[in-house]
Amino acid sequence: MAASISLVVPVTYITLLVGSLLIFSRIYRKRTAARIAQQEPWFPSHPERDTYITLLQMQPPVSDVLLKAALLRRAVTDVQRILSFREDKAALQALLTKGSIGDDLWNAFLAAEKELEAEIVEVVGEANSFRDGWGQFIFQSASEVVNNMKHRDIFLSVPKMKSDAGTSG
Repeated sequence: MAASISLVVPVTYITLLVGSLLIFSRIYRKRTAARIAQQEPWFPSHPERDTYITLLQMQPPVSDVLLKAALLRRAVTDVQRILSFREDKAALQALLTKGSIGDDLWNAFLAAEKELEAEIVEVVGEANSFRDGWGQFIFQSASEVVNNMKHRDIFLSVPKMKSDAGTSG
């Protein structure tokens, strides 16, 4: 009898320990998943993608020129997001190593990065559906548009900068 009691106590202890760890793990995962679900997305909505999809679904079908322009505009937005990711990634990695930000923010960033990669693959596939090989060049064209927009903004801001420099000097 004494041998059976001495064996029951450790088995009960291990069962309670494992059971409590399983319950804690389940609750912790649910709370973590709820917290991640409540985080706002890294980027706001993607109206260019929505516009392109709406144009694809219109009856009667719209012209290919309009669809290609909408797809290029979608790629331009993706290039702007890629550039933003490149700037943010180095800063976030530095903050993460210092412990200034939590893993949840880093994981949200990585999830947004994967979402952007999927968006890029989708745009390339759509571009290749118009003409074989265009998927390779659509992001080059979009990068040129983004650079042109930056140069235009700088050019348009020169008169304001001159007037500001003239009044402060």
